[in-house]
Amino acid sequence: MRGDTRSYAAARRERAANVDRWLTDLLRAACGTPYGRVGRNGDPGTDSRADSRAGDDHGAFGGVALVAVGSLGRVELAPGSDLDLVLLHDGRDDVARIADRLWYPVWDSGAGLDHSVRTVEEATVVAEKDLKAALGLIQARHVAGDPELTRAARESVLTGWRADFRRRLAELRESADTRAGASGELAFLLEPDLKDARGGMRDVQAMQAVAAAWVASAPGPRVREAYELLLDVRHGLHLVTAKGADRLVLQEQDAVAGTLGLLDAEALMRRLAEAGRTVAHAFDATWRTVDRSLSGPVPRGRRPLADGVVEHGGEVVLARGVDPRKDPVLVLRAAAAAAEAGLPLAPATMSALAAQSPPLPVPWPDEARDALVALLGAGRAAVPVWEELDQAGVLVRLLPDWERVRHRPQRNPVHRYTVDRHLIETAAGAASFTREVSRPDLLLVSALLHDIGKGRPGDHSATGAVVARDIGARMGFSLPDVETLETVVRHHLLLPETATRRDLDDPVTISRVAEAVGSREVLELLAALAVADGNATGPAAWNSWKASLVADLVRRVRSVLSGTPPPPAPALSAAQASLARHGGGAVRVHGGAVTVVAPDRVGLLWNAAGVLAAHRMVVRAASAASAGSTAVIEFSVIPEYGSPPDPATLEADLRLVLAGRLDIGQRLARRARSMRPPRVPVAPPRVTLVDDASNTATVVEVRAHDRPGLLWRIGRAFGDCGLDVRAARVETLGAEAVDVFYVVDRAGRPLTDEAQRALVRDQVLAALR
Repeated sequence: MRGDTRSYAAARRERAANVDRWLTDLLRAACGTPYGRVGRNGDPGTDSRADSRAGDDHGAFGGVALVAVGSLGRVELAPGSDLDLVLLHDGRDDVARIADRLWYPVWDSGAGLDHSVRTVEEATVVAEKDLKAALGLIQARHVAGDPELTRAARESVLTGWRADFRRRLAELRESADTRAGASGELAFLLEPDLKDARGGMRDVQAMQAVAAAWVASAPGPRVREAYELLLDVRHGLHLVTAKGADRLVLQEQDAVAGTLGLLDAEALMRRLAEAGRTVAHAFDATWRTVDRSLSGPVPRGRRPLADGVVEHGGEVVLARGVDPRKDPVLVLRAAAAAAEAGLPLAPATMSALAAQSPPLPVPWPDEARDALVALLGAGRAAVPVWEELDQAGVLVRLLPDWERVRHRPQRNPVHRYTVDRHLIETAAGAASFTREVSRPDLLLVSALLHDIGKGRPGDHSATGAVVARDIGARMGFSLPDVETLETVVRHHLLLPETATRRDLDDPVTISRVAEAVGSREVLELLAALAVADGNATGPAAWNSWKASLVADLVRRVRSVLSGTPPPPAPALSAAQASLARHGGGAVRVHGGAVTVVAPDRVGLLWNAAGVLAAHRMVVRAASAASAGSTAVIEFSVIPEYGSPPDPATLEADLRLVLAGRLDIGQRLARRARSMRPPRVPVAPPRVTLVDDASNTATVVEVRAHDRPGLLWRIGRAFGDCGLDVRAARVETLGAEAVDVFYVVDRAGRPLTDEAQRALVRDQVLAALR
């Protein structure tokens, strides 16, 4: 995992040793006075016990001990770490004065300090009530003073921890779940919290606390290696930021990667993803052990699940006498049985299968392919089993191409997972559509492979199609099935991109999709995959608006493939027709949906978008179309922050701008002056005139960083060029806008003059700067 990355462990140990020596000197000074040693009652020279020990530190410290907890206690002191200290004492009266003499120099040094003063009994009571205090004292380390006090405190806290382990471990689990809910999963975050995220440092410390209760084993070597990487990344982050930060934000990732000797941020995040998943996997296994311990004796019976596979004690294990070395399909059969039963594979079983299973023959036998399909068809239950196979190193042996996407980050806010996790999540989501397609096996496998090209240079759909063809042949699919897999992977983005970026009323749009798809079988596979892929990507990639557009596109393409006439352009809905009867223009605001119906005219779309921007509404999606002389614009919006504006005020301003009585440009200019620029560099905007996408209009695709009023700026540029927007598809993916416009000149014709086309491109780009 670590490769050539530089470890800061030695630096942390050295820093902890230096701090220990400094604190020891401070405690020695705090226990003395300018006139001699402090006695039991705070008077110089009155303690005969102290006088008798004048020749050693134990006597000098006189019944006090300085104990390190937290990162100093674990000897993991990063450059920006605070000092967590406990001053233990045996009841001496002057301990408050000693504490003051100890803490003030620490504060004066500028170090962060979390401190407490306790007797052994007080420390025990606090640990019984406070989980954080208990976790710190379980791993407390003696720094200076009387070691017997430190030993007594640790033993007392540990005894209580073990005696009350049921309550304390339940409390620990609840704390971990709360942290994970608040901070997310480290392996899949753009800006992970190295401490608190699921799979982060605190999860390892929690596993150590479970081990201290004698309920489960301590973290193994792979987890310790992952933990050291997390410590090193945090160490590098402290050096780069010159402060004690735990969140690895985007703008620091390249610099932190450099401190670790890694090529770039992507290499760093891939290492972090692997470490986070290793920790999270072990964390889950630890809590399964805890649950078994708390639930009592394991049932002795064995329930058959598949050939050579049984359930025992809530886990999937191999049947007695089964030899994995003689059955290459056993690992897939066991995985499928585990997923279908909703049970984990026993760690010892997984280890045996990983170490002893022979390679599958190529092409795979039918039984192996069937087991893979059964595993994927288990839906959500397949995900943890797939993770077991991955952690054991089985996946890359079954599918060598998996290595290229394994732990590969997707540094894009639209994606919630790494590439490999996204693939199994998509396959799990596709399992719910297996009743709706004629070839559920091809659906599940294509879902698993649809982004397999992201591990290679070039267009991932094109390169992925080639890889999918090879993998399909390796799995033993027939040649026609292999070709179907290749087609589905190549065109897995065709339906959502066409539905959101092209005019579905344009016959060219439908004919192009029908030509690419080629058959109803492929169309239904692509339709199901689009939904599963979108849901697995994240909420910014899939919503009801996009789902309705894709469904409409599928309906139209299915008609063409069936040889029936394409459906007519939709008329106004009943609600839209009711709005249109207002004559001069009407508006309806319902939650995040804004509908504008008005007589079609130049500038309608972007002026309406400008009003929304002026009211702090972010346009996440929009579609504009005409039904005769009436224009219909549907916006999906959310407030930039806080509560949405009053719908009545928004409707009033929309009507004013439709009537030409509101200059929205001035409002947007004021807003622009108050906006802060993006905190990280963004890619420059891109404007593309898409040829052959329509016979009746010029298709202009705009990609840019989203900001308030973006749609208004683009539309105004079209107006300055004398163009009208006949139809539009607007989508915001994370912070990126992907907007497509069907524009015509004042005569209603597409743009053919190259000079005019270049002018349009330049004007739109200028509006975006």
